[in-house]
Amino acid sequence: MRRLNLPRRPRRLRRTVAIRNMVAETAVTPADLIQPFFVIDGEGAPQDIASLPGQQRLSIRDLVAACEELYRLGVPGVALFPSLESALKDPTGTEALNPQTLVLRAIRAVKKAVPELSIITDIALDPYTSHGHDGIFNPAGTDIDNDGTVEILRKMSVLCAEAGVDFVAPSDMMDGRVEAIRESLDDAGLTETAIMAYSAKFASAYYGPFRDAVGSASAAGTTLLGKHTYQLNPANRREALLETELDELEGADVLMVKPAGPYLDIIREVRANTHLPLAAYQVSGEYAQLHAAARLGWLDLERCRDESLLAIKRAGADMILTYFAKDVALQAKG
Repeated sequence: MRRLNLPRRPRRLRRTVAIRNMVAETAVTPADLIQPFFVIDGEGAPQDIASLPGQQRLSIRDLVAACEELYRLGVPGVALFPSLESALKDPTGTEALNPQTLVLRAIRAVKKAVPELSIITDIALDPYTSHGHDGIFNPAGTDIDNDGTVEILRKMSVLCAEAGVDFVAPSDMMDGRVEAIRESLDDAGLTETAIMAYSAKFASAYYGPFRDAVGSASAAGTTLLGKHTYQLNPANRREALLETELDELEGADVLMVKPAGPYLDIIREVRANTHLPLAAYQVSGEYAQLHAAARLGWLDLERCRDESLLAIKRAGADMILTYFAKDVALQAKG
């Protein structure tokens, strides 16, 4: 057999596991990951979430234990989302401003038990409203009132910062909310609290299991609640860049793209246009579809999980919110 006269043979660098590891350009470690948690009131047993296999709604006591374990495993941060009883929800999300609301009690408990763990709290009204939207309606009831919603988000952010969070994370996609939140935090003397802005959050069909987990789906009567007047059009790339640029100018400390997997091009574009740290959220639908395909025997769950996270990191994300965080950390511990 005649040998090809090739000065460059890239396969030489793929020949063994050791060589492949030496030349690997991207790696995902537990330190890159943030675990989302759903918290419920009371002291009952964890509640399985059918659409998110392996994920549960946890009491504050169980949440604290889970956070302690995660920190020991090397995961540096958690994102907390409350799942409230329907009786606490109303059209204006009044419970969000209760100084003793569930998420604030959870923040205090976790911070006391694991002070070094970074805590991120969602700043949006969808867990608190009876209609499941991220804000309050205008007087005509025809759309979400941008400026009225922002006034509530200001107060929510101060309450969360006072409770001890490291990041407030506005996920509502209202115009001007980052600047308003930064102003309110600074006026309250909470200058050390950072803002992780959901800067490019798309009106995605991948959020269904999350809405089930926090109860905004049942509040709205459907997992297909339309939020297209405030979340980004999935067709638009330039608009995503505009939103991230505005959030940076308004004082965001970290930018975020959500979802992650279907929007790798947006992650790459944002990474090329900012020096700020960049987060990406591998959302509930991304997680659920991998589990569903694996359960049917169509995919290898661990390999697809790792490949999906690697792709998000390779696209430019510095940190990834993912329901796989604990599994990846356990695997890394061997």
